[in-house]
Amino acid sequence: MGKREGYDPGTFSWVDLSTGDVGGAKDFYGGLFGWEFEDDEIPGGGIYTMCYLRGDAVAAMVEQDQHPGHWNNYVTVTSVDETAEKAGRLGTRVIEKPFDVMESGRMAVLADPDGAVLCAWEPRDHIGAGRVNDAGCMAWNELQSRAPEKASSFYRDLFGWQMEPIDQDGSTVYLTIRNSAGWMNGGIMPLSGRQGDAPSFWLTYFTVPSCDRAVERAEESGGGLLAGPMEPGMGRIAVLNDPQGAVFAVFEGETDE
Repeated sequence: MGKREGYDPGTFSWVDLSTGDVGGAKDFYGGLFGWEFEDDEIPGGGIYTMCYLRGDAVAAMVEQDQHPGHWNNYVTVTSVDETAEKAGRLGTRVIEKPFDVMESGRMAVLADPDGAVLCAWEPRDHIGAGRVNDAGCMAWNELQSRAPEKASSFYRDLFGWQMEPIDQDGSTVYLTIRNSAGWMNGGIMPLSGRQGDAPSFWLTYFTVPSCDRAVERAEESGGGLLAGPMEPGMGRIAVLNDPQGAVFAVFEGETDE
């Protein structure tokens, strides 16, 4: 269950953590998700730490001190150069132009019209996560957006995503994303005044056997609870931050294979 050998274009396929303390992140996420780790040297300096679960790569970590800790979300594309060029034509910012990641693949870092950052990934030797949806693995990717209509239009044009709105009392409270193959692929959550002045950003969800136990364990390990636990209708979720401030979410419920 959850094993992957490839991803259709327009599908979320990988996440990695940028953090100021990889050692601390290993302790935190290893205890929370049961991950094991392998450090790989980056040519020119630095370490890229792969996170494994039952022998499958499920995420990664890299140490940096230029920005607050955060999770990066990757979408598989056929050509990262064409994707970056199209993003530019759509009027958004290409933060990092396409570049090779050794033999693993080719990537670019983009910002959507409201500033939420996303990575485009053209796979070669590395397809992305070898396992998803299972406990301890990436399960969902959600845009927390201050401009959901603008974001929907942008991503539809960029990746061919189809948006399915969920309405309540005459207002759209959520949009689900389907990729070009028709698979449910993530969502967009409109931000409101309740979230203060939080900027738009992509939020990674990881499956857990028990949401409440995950919250308890995260807090015992120096993390914090930002929202929940709550039951929006498809399962039980909570939004957390790790000890270095990176925000992520956990999900307890049924997942697709």
